[in-house]
Amino acid sequence: MTPKATINRLATRVPGLDEVLGGGLPEFSFNLIAGQPGCGKTTLAHQIMFALATAERPAIYFTVLGEPPLKMLRYQQQFAFFDSEAINRSVRFVNLSDEAAQGDLARVLQRMVDEVTVHSPALVFVDSFRSVVLASEHAGSPNTGLQLFVQQLGMLMTSWQATTFLVGEYFNENDANPVFTVADGLIWLRQSVQRNSMVRKIEIMKMRGQPSLPGLHTFRIDGSGVRVFAPAQHLATGVAEAAVAALDDRALTGVPALDEMLGGGLPRGYSLLVAGPSGSGKSVLAASFLAEGVRRGETGVVAAFEQHPNRSRNPLLAQLIARGQVGLIDSREPDLSIDEIVLLILAEVRRLGARRVVLDSSRLQRVMAVVKVRASAHSNALRLYDIRDDGIHLGEMLADQEGLLGGRPTHKPSGGQPTPVDFAGGG
Repeated sequence: MTPKATINRLATRVPGLDEVLGGGLPEFSFNLIAGQPGCGKTTLAHQIMFALATAERPAIYFTVLGEPPLKMLRYQQQFAFFDSEAINRSVRFVNLSDEAAQGDLARVLQRMVDEVTVHSPALVFVDSFRSVVLASEHAGSPNTGLQLFVQQLGMLMTSWQATTFLVGEYFNENDANPVFTVADGLIWLRQSVQRNSMVRKIEIMKMRGQPSLPGLHTFRIDGSGVRVFAPAQHLATGVAEAAVAALDDRALTGVPALDEMLGGGLPRGYSLLVAGPSGSGKSVLAASFLAEGVRRGETGVVAAFEQHPNRSRNPLLAQLIARGQVGLIDSREPDLSIDEIVLLILAEVRRLGARRVVLDSSRLQRVMAVVKVRASAHSNALRLYDIRDDGIHLGEMLADQEGLLGGRPTHKPSGGQPTPVDFAGGG
């Protein structure tokens, strides 16, 4: 029986990307980083290159751009991952604009072959590959010429044992493009404007030989570069594995009468929804819950969705935060995604070893129910509703009516996990 081939995976060190890829990039793979202009393709390519390139594993970055490479580098130098000392040592930039402008794919490929032969890189980047595509179209036989070019490039890089990245501007992943077929990995970046905020998503559409995480994943570009926010259920594994408490362990709320009502406190790992209108004491109860944990040697985390817990609004909670006994996630920015918020909360839980988590507060929602209709059968379901210019519009039915009305819990998780409490406003 032929032994199974072992594929080494390269750690990109782009936060969250290796998890989404399924463990890193397969070594010697042929990858395409695609997306519309301005979505972060070049930034991601540079971040991967500077993370992977070493003296023993050098990189060549072929630029086929209409603008000078120095202009591109001037902007890339603003990111923390950029290492100017690596230039011409472990990272080499080669400008192919002149060759691409001639529309001769054979000449472009030959120049790449010459550079790779002389410098023997382990990493090869071609940016922007769209310029090569345009060159093939000007040559008069776009499909045949481009397909042959891609196949030859892929075979050459594989024979030289180089991990290759083509960076290109593409708008439709459903196009019958020969590059999509030949590529081992297809990383697609998307961006859109939602409520005056830029929302960026990454999708691993193809990654041969390993199980990448499906779906769209939010990413953000800041001074450190690209950060990908992997799904919450994937990231939460480490928190669950660190749990050690018994199933019958209880978390006291700091309000003895309420603990008695709860049957001795809130069971560890349970989620508790505290609902009520503005000013009903939800935040006070949240502070009491976290303070009780501190008194018992348990750190906590609070995620503030509406108001910062300062001394004027909640002096006890502000004091716990100032002492470092409670971590604060200030998540009032409107463009934060669910995955990003969960990642921030989990990171703070791990940092503090927190046992208590408070979400203060959830989005205000209007709820309607029919309580009484004499001499007539009626539904007692709770329905969301909103008020628009043309009147009241009923929405979906709340799924967990028993839990909201104080009935039995619908979920009994494994013990030892941080006990989350959601303090929600009512309307």
